[in-house]
Amino acid sequence: MADSGLSSSHAATTSADFRGDGSRDSKLPHFSEDEETLIARMYTLVGRRWSLIAGRIPGRSAEEIEKYWTSRYIRMMNEQRN
Repeated sequence: MADSGLSSSHAATTSADFRGDGSRDSKLPHFSEDEETLIARMYTLVGRRWSLIAGRIPGRSAEEIEKYWTSRYIRMMNEQRN
């Protein structure tokens, strides 16, 4: 099992954690249900303006949110095709 030290806190997660090789899912930040809901609502309102969305979620970068959304969207599209 992975070390549960800093990775358990989204505030301690930085964009540097998502660079490099490895599986996509292991490199993605973990978002709370409230954060996911807010991201979905903001995306509906402002589209791909990741920095604007990140400004509404303390401790999150635009890069984290874009990677999360992109991976979520791709995963949903793949599930719909199967």
